[in-house]
Amino acid sequence: MTNVASNEMVFASWVLIIIYMIVILTFVVRGALKIKNMKDYAVGSVNFSPFAVGLALAASMTSAATFIINPGFIAFYGFSAVISYAFAMPLAAMVSLVIFTKGFRKHGTGVKALTMAQWMGTRYNSKGYGFFFAILSLLLMTFIVLIVVGITKVLSKSLNVNELTIMVSLVIFIFGYMMFGGANSMVYTNTIQALIMLVVAFILLGSGYEHFSNGVHGLVEKLNQIDPKLTSFTNDSSFLFRDFFEIIIAQMVIGIAIVCQPHIITKSLLLKFDKDVNKYLTFGIITQTIFFLVVITGLWVRLAFPDLTVNGVNLKLDGVISAYVVKEFPVYVGLLVVLGLISAGISTLEGLVQSLSTTITSDIIVPLAKNKFSNDEVKKSKSIILVNRIVIMLLAAVTIYISYDQLVNPKLSVAIFAQNGVYAYFSAAFIPILLGMFAKNVKKIVPITASIVAVAVHFTMYYGKLAVPFSFATGENPGVAAAVAIITSTLIAFIMHKILGGVKE
Repeated sequence: MTNVASNEMVFASWVLIIIYMIVILTFVVRGALKIKNMKDYAVGSVNFSPFAVGLALAASMTSAATFIINPGFIAFYGFSAVISYAFAMPLAAMVSLVIFTKGFRKHGTGVKALTMAQWMGTRYNSKGYGFFFAILSLLLMTFIVLIVVGITKVLSKSLNVNELTIMVSLVIFIFGYMMFGGANSMVYTNTIQALIMLVVAFILLGSGYEHFSNGVHGLVEKLNQIDPKLTSFTNDSSFLFRDFFEIIIAQMVIGIAIVCQPHIITKSLLLKFDKDVNKYLTFGIITQTIFFLVVITGLWVRLAFPDLTVNGVNLKLDGVISAYVVKEFPVYVGLLVVLGLISAGISTLEGLVQSLSTTITSDIIVPLAKNKFSNDEVKKSKSIILVNRIVIMLLAAVTIYISYDQLVNPKLSVAIFAQNGVYAYFSAAFIPILLGMFAKNVKKIVPITASIVAVAVHFTMYYGKLAVPFSFATGENPGVAAAVAIITSTLIAFIMHKILGGVKE
């Protein structure tokens, strides 16, 4: 590993991380004291303000991918990646979030759903379908790995410590406290993290002001001198940004469906009153918009490292933002940025660990072992909480194993690995959520078929690297595979619903 950080930066980083750990653990203890059962762990027992939950939403939705990983794509591939990640996908996601949140909350609060799988099962009156989504949620492990790898990259460069040591320590700490805190502590910590991320977002975006001394044309000219492909609408150097379909259409389809992830769409269930939903969405969307724009920092990174090397060593895509921060910023500004990058990852990681462990416990283990638990409700609740903690320990072990492989052998970026898993999940979730909110009397065979088709098409497109007609796009790009899967399953669901009709009242 090439040492990038100065001794002063390393010392200050250690002090900061220790303080950060103490603050986080304080909130975890505070939240854990109020947890009596799995419902408290999953959706909280505290009356949170819409401002706090809105910030928690923004922190969860725009994660390490936005702050750490995606700027690397912009640094490598330029304007085509900016259009894709800063505008096309976020715009679609914001509109979708507003539409989906209100419908999901209406049904979710009515049936007291704690997880996405429970929502599916109750909405379509099918325990089997709920169980199917519980199993499918295991694909979210890929996103957990992305975040762990992203934070590891930042801390490794800031502390000049090898990546394996950082990664294992990170997983043990975060998964360890998530065994106890749950939603109560998560909203508190996410709110703090989101505020830090806001400050850091402005610092990162503002760090490129010098490149505008000759206006936008001056910036474009500087990038052109490095590589003309950086300023073109498309970039054939990557299998992600080759044409209009990959850059715009696929990303907008992904943006519409991306809110169908449990750590995002279930966030509205933390609100106790319907009147708070509009405030929650307003706070969340304004904050997210700023966060999504952070990927533009990748352009400043490329101008700082034109040949994408540091001290003669080639930069990996996942490590460019970390190298930029420790190399370009004064120590204490860099320290604040490092804190923001860590917060960006941890905020989403907490949500994923909480939602995935709840799903595995409540929707897989409890139904399969329902006769093993005591009939006494108090004893049963304690047993289920204990099982949930064991599940989190197992998730930690799996995360360490997969993350190590992604640190050593990534396919371009850990983002490709994560997109393959996460996109498959919300491709399957899109139609059942859409029909569940806006169509009446839907026969359960329609969403079930749509979900199965979506998963099958996604993985067939991806592993077969199948081409899209009239486009350079292929399934090698997970976004393309998911977009084709979503479009295909939507068409099939619409046709089936028209042919079969609705359920008779």
